[in-house]
Amino acid sequence: MGYVPVKGGTEAIDASIKRLKYERLKGNEIIEIQTIISTMRGMIDQVMSESSLYSPFLAALAIKQAEGSMEEAVFLMRAHRSTLPRPYYSKTVEPETMLVERRISASFKDIPGGQLLGATYDYTHRLLDFDLIDESSESVERWLHNYEMELQQVENFDEVKYFPKVVDYLREEGLFEKYEENNTAPKDITKQSLQFPSTRSERLQVMTRGQTGAVTSLGYASLRGYGQVHPTVGEVRVGAVPIYVGHPDDMEDDYYIGDIKVTEVESFVPTQVKNANNEYELQFEIGYGICYGQNETKAIAMSILDQCLEHPEADFPTHDEEFVLLHIDSVESTGFISHLKLPHYVTFQSKLDSVRQVKKGVQEVEA
Repeated sequence: MGYVPVKGGTEAIDASIKRLKYERLKGNEIIEIQTIISTMRGMIDQVMSESSLYSPFLAALAIKQAEGSMEEAVFLMRAHRSTLPRPYYSKTVEPETMLVERRISASFKDIPGGQLLGATYDYTHRLLDFDLIDESSESVERWLHNYEMELQQVENFDEVKYFPKVVDYLREEGLFEKYEENNTAPKDITKQSLQFPSTRSERLQVMTRGQTGAVTSLGYASLRGYGQVHPTVGEVRVGAVPIYVGHPDDMEDDYYIGDIKVTEVESFVPTQVKNANNEYELQFEIGYGICYGQNETKAIAMSILDQCLEHPEADFPTHDEEFVLLHIDSVESTGFISHLKLPHYVTFQSKLDSVRQVKKGVQEVEA
């Protein structure tokens, strides 16, 4: 017998959407947008990074609408981003101007300006905190008051500091190669389709908006053995960088329009190169990673892949730009996998008919 598809059309879709809203509201609890902004910092940063749209408010709205589904929230943000005008481009951001909240180096114990641990889960015990069950507004206000009083006792707490780059000191020693500044305008992958071979600016754009889990997974694959790129993190910086746009008539007059929080990573990757005597010697290359918000694992993995993709001659999938760049996009990968849920009646029926004909032919031969 044949298979008959279920019919319902628009009425069935409307009923499904109503059921979706019911599932979100049936607990009679409403989460405020401000609550998401205040308490789900990591999720908001991840959604903004993967959607390449910096707006904590819109990210919180997408998270609420998607009921916490990361892939759906990113899809919503990307869709909204596509409707926004692009009246101008900002000036190149200089990470040296970052107002640093957190800055560490795994390469050196002591770095100029010192290590700044900042806010991170790196040093916490991975144990469930059952005190959070009974957390109240009163206890939060009390804790915040005591903590802010402690901060007032810290010497030079309000002093604004800009920290130097670790790699700059190594360059001064001649340990890292110096490059001429490249002022070639980057290609905007949201306006021009990605072409291969790609430029480094295109690769960095794809990776910074890539799916966090995918970027981390491929970075781990390279670290684990597919290329065996084992860098040392030279510096992780988390903080706010100012954004400027140029005056349309005055090239020297810029306007400050705000700042964004980013995570920046520079990894030092050891490589073997031949010197003038045709002998191998150890040198270091730099892998670079940067993304919206505080997302250090992704930025580090991105820096690994950045160095990998600079060496396409290596015979590993993590060095193949088409393999990496075409499989880490959150919306592309999610959409293509999800499309398998859509009707495939015609193609599947065709395959079934082919199988039936083969089976029928075999049975006739055996008879």
